[in-house]
Amino acid sequence: MNKVYVVGIGLDGVTGLSETIRQVVDKATLLVGSDRHLSYFPHHPASRCILGNFTEAIEEIRHHLATSQGIAVVLVSGDPLFFGLGRLLLSEFSPEQLEFYPHHSSVQLAFNRMKIPWQDAQVISVHGRSLEVLIKALQQGQDKIAVLTDNVNNPQAIARLLPDLNVPSQYQFWVCENLGGEDEQVRCFSPTEIEKIENLPAFAPLNVVVLIRQEQQEGLNLDTLPQFGIADNLFLSFSDRPGLMTKREVRTLVLAELSLRPRQVIWDIGAGTGSVAIEIARLCPTSQVYAIEKTAAGHSLISRNCERFQVKNVVTVMGSAPDILHGLSQRCDRVFIGGSGGNLATILHTCGERLNPQGVVVLALATMEHINTAISWFQSHAWHYQILQVQLSRSVAVGKLTRLSPLNPVTIITASR
Repeated sequence: MNKVYVVGIGLDGVTGLSETIRQVVDKATLLVGSDRHLSYFPHHPASRCILGNFTEAIEEIRHHLATSQGIAVVLVSGDPLFFGLGRLLLSEFSPEQLEFYPHHSSVQLAFNRMKIPWQDAQVISVHGRSLEVLIKALQQGQDKIAVLTDNVNNPQAIARLLPDLNVPSQYQFWVCENLGGEDEQVRCFSPTEIEKIENLPAFAPLNVVVLIRQEQQEGLNLDTLPQFGIADNLFLSFSDRPGLMTKREVRTLVLAELSLRPRQVIWDIGAGTGSVAIEIARLCPTSQVYAIEKTAAGHSLISRNCERFQVKNVVTVMGSAPDILHGLSQRCDRVFIGGSGGNLATILHTCGERLNPQGVVVLALATMEHINTAISWFQSHAWHYQILQVQLSRSVAVGKLTRLSPLNPVTIITASR
């Protein structure tokens, strides 16, 4: 059986190949590769097939195997089975017909040049693909992300994407160009320098972008903050779930629905990072806000965020509602429920017992089951309620274009006796 030998080659050309692989290439009667790959073998006697149209190249390889006893060698960049041509070849030829000789992959070279271990990195290709997988990885706060780029989804496009997503995580931005070549260049940009990338000269077409998540800085310039509607990425957040908070747009609606007044007692149940409690505390410095959170990580985050935003009128309470609510000495004027831990009905019952006359309860709900539970409870207890369903989208840069990326729908229920 005639075989196809798939040989990975780097920017160092023939000198980067072992003697064994050179002998394989020397025996080739058909060389398949890009203009650059074929240029490494200017005096090779084999027939040549420029790898432009994949379908035509596959047909030429098939014809060569069927009509000669020669050897076909396909030259590719790096590791052919790492986002490379190997997957296509395996779909066209049997595994028995193929032999793979990988070279260093660009991602492997990038992390080694950066001197950062990469066994836990998420590798994403946006080469001829959409940015969706990259967007999801950034929203999830992945620690290390390597991005295989193309001429559209290039370093500048990725740099434009980061601020649009408004994610809490900050990333060190590495651009690694021409890895393995004589003109190799590896540059690092801090989170505050990423916006400068747009104004730099074009990067080399052969590049890899690596994003390394940084610890959020504790310091904050309060003079630059708006009166309310603080950006999500300014709050310290859960390291494993950086997007888990009431989003800025929803938060502003919740603040309006609460009908806040001075000198009130407000409960924020399921406070998470404390984003809603802190917004309330900044708007109403004479009010007392209780941020109730059952997790130790959330309790710590709320305390750190209170210190970060220098609010003094938030009391952090660690415990599960509704049990922990009975220990609060003061009755409440306003209640926001952002999380219930599956105890929504009993939480509403306790809130009903402890709510002052003219009090208001506002819920932000993401599931149909919780919406149904809340409505059923309000109906059975003859409360007045109003439903506001929020479906929002944020603009996101896609190359040089812009599209709208939807946030998860949220249902806001405002209720009173």
